[in-house]
Amino acid sequence: MSDQSVEFIVEESVATIALNNPETLNALTDEMLEGLTAAVKQAEKSQSVRAIVLTGRGRGFCSGQNLKTFAGEPGERDIGQHLDTYYHPLIQRLANLEKPTIAMVNGVAAGAGMSLALACDYRVAAEGARFSQAFVRIGLVPDSGSSYFLPRLIGYSRALEMASTGMMVDDKTALAWGLINRLVPAESLADETYSLAKTLAFGPPLALGMIKREMAYGLSHNLTEALVREKDFQIRAAQTQDHREAIKSFFAKTPPVFEGR
Repeated sequence: MSDQSVEFIVEESVATIALNNPETLNALTDEMLEGLTAAVKQAEKSQSVRAIVLTGRGRGFCSGQNLKTFAGEPGERDIGQHLDTYYHPLIQRLANLEKPTIAMVNGVAAGAGMSLALACDYRVAAEGARFSQAFVRIGLVPDSGSSYFLPRLIGYSRALEMASTGMMVDDKTALAWGLINRLVPAESLADETYSLAKTLAFGPPLALGMIKREMAYGLSHNLTEALVREKDFQIRAAQTQDHREAIKSFFAKTPPVFEGR
C-alpha cells in the first residue's frame, strides 16, 4: 500500500509505515489518519509482518494535527467527533497490536504526533529529536492517549509539566526521563531502529504478544493478580511449538526458528 501521504513497505518481516508530508513536518490530515489506520490494519493482518516501524519522512516525525484542515471558527467544529472518528481507533489499534511497534523519531514529535510515538512499544530517536505536548499552546488539552501513556513513561510530575507548559523536551532529557528507549546519531537512526525491529521480528511472536499484555496488566493490578496472569500466560507459552523449538535448539546449540505456533 502506498499513497501520497502514507507509505507502507515490508522488508524482512518488518513493516515500515511512514508519514510522507515533509513540507508540514508530517502534520496530520484526515487523509493521513485514514491512511495510517489502514496501514496498521494491514500490518496487523499480514502473516509476513512480525514487527512495525512508524516514522516520518523529511526532518520531522510528526508535528501533530494540521490546523489548516479545520474550516470555520474553532468553536464550530465537533472536535469530539473528530477524535472518535480518526484518532481513537488508530491509537487503540496501534497500542493493542500483538506485534511489536517502534517509533523511529527523526525530528520533532509534537501534539498528536507525540501521542503516536507514545502509543508505540519502543521509541528510538535521532540526536536532535524533540518532544512537546503542544496542545496547551492553542488552549487545548492532551489527547490521542497522551494523558494515558505519558505519566506511565516519565511519571506524573514530569508529564504534568510537559502538558501544562507545552515545553520542548530535548533529546538528552527525553532519554534521561525514559521517554525514549535509545538515542543514536542521526546517521545511525535507521540502522539502530531496524536492528531492533529485526531482533523482535525473529523472536517468538506468541510469547512477544503475551509479554506486551502481561506488562500492561501489571501496571494496573496488584502483585497477586499479576502472579496469576503470569502463570496463565506461562502455561500457554509452554504449550507452543515455538517453546519446544527453542528448547530443542538450545540443546542442539543452533538458533531457533520461531513460526508463531
